[in-house]
Amino acid sequence: MKKTISILGSTGSIGQNTLKVVENLKGFLEVKYLTAARSSSRLVEQANKFQPEAVAIVDDQAYNEVRDALSGSKIQVLGGREGVVEIATRDDVDVMLNALVGSAGMEPTIRAIEAGVNVALSNKESLVMAGEIINGLKEKTGAEIYPVDSEHSAIWQCLSGEVPDGISRIILTGSGGPFRTKSIDEFSKITVSDALKHPTWEMGKKITIDSATMMNKGLEVIEAYWLFGVRTNQIEVVIHPQSIIHSMVEFVDGSVKAQLGLPDMKIPIQYALTYPHRQPSSWEEIDFSSLEMLTFEKPDLDKFRCVQLAYDVLEQGGSAPAALNVANDNAVKFFLEGKIPFSQISTINEMAVQKHDFVKHPDLDYLLELEEWGKRLVSGDW
Repeated sequence: MKKTISILGSTGSIGQNTLKVVENLKGFLEVKYLTAARSSSRLVEQANKFQPEAVAIVDDQAYNEVRDALSGSKIQVLGGREGVVEIATRDDVDVMLNALVGSAGMEPTIRAIEAGVNVALSNKESLVMAGEIINGLKEKTGAEIYPVDSEHSAIWQCLSGEVPDGISRIILTGSGGPFRTKSIDEFSKITVSDALKHPTWEMGKKITIDSATMMNKGLEVIEAYWLFGVRTNQIEVVIHPQSIIHSMVEFVDGSVKAQLGLPDMKIPIQYALTYPHRQPSSWEEIDFSSLEMLTFEKPDLDKFRCVQLAYDVLEQGGSAPAALNVANDNAVKFFLEGKIPFSQISTINEMAVQKHDFVKHPDLDYLLELEEWGKRLVSGDW
């Protein structure tokens, strides 16, 4: 049976991989809506190829370019952040895939769940910032979240057919990023170019920097808490440099399930979009005879302070995870722009948690205000 989908962030790394999945499953997936932040030419190219009913683009100048380029078509063109949010709320799709980057993806996820739309979620920041809100809306509307992150997709698959009280531990694996073996004394000298050289995955810039600081793994700990209903002390991070085992679940009887695959985001994307069925693919397969070894080690929480920060804010609860998230979004942006050193990212993140106005049960208005506060904090204008 054909499924209709919308893709938020179609011009980014996850979005482009999603469209490759659509092409691989010709006749099974139909693209109804696409959105982008500012990549006008790529969005126009995608729109012409996949012929969605509507597209949305945030940047004003890019909106004019897309509108003019598609003026002779039947494709509706929406602009601004409100255009993306409107697309997210359209409930005439089977699944909305949220591939937006950072805290900008939170409100579209909330609005989609509110409208009863199932969400294939790549934007982990949605649950990091608004897990309590989103889970409450899920109970009310019956909408589902299908994890797209390779680690959470792995856990989701390992939990198939299991009962919640059978879980002993969730084990999130991570490559350790490009600086796993680098001394912390050298962190102040790390360049943007150094940080963007991930050893196993090809990803967008923001998530690649998060992998380098291991903030990505910290955010995944928080996301796992909201997705799978476990306690903080049941979530463990293990470094696995080969990135073949994407995560594991240990059960109370001592059994462990692991999900394996090559480091290719098309695999978890396809599973989320075709769930509960599996469809054949043409992706590269694992050659087990070529795998010399699979190794594991504990993360260095002194060197990668962001991981411990994530556990700390999860224990604190309330708005603390959101403050960590918005600070990190902006600190990574400033690092990519050459305005702060790599070593300052975790310092800014910790400062944000300490200095923000803590709220026990933040609502959407507070979280949107916190987004703006995070920008001011990192720029020093607060």
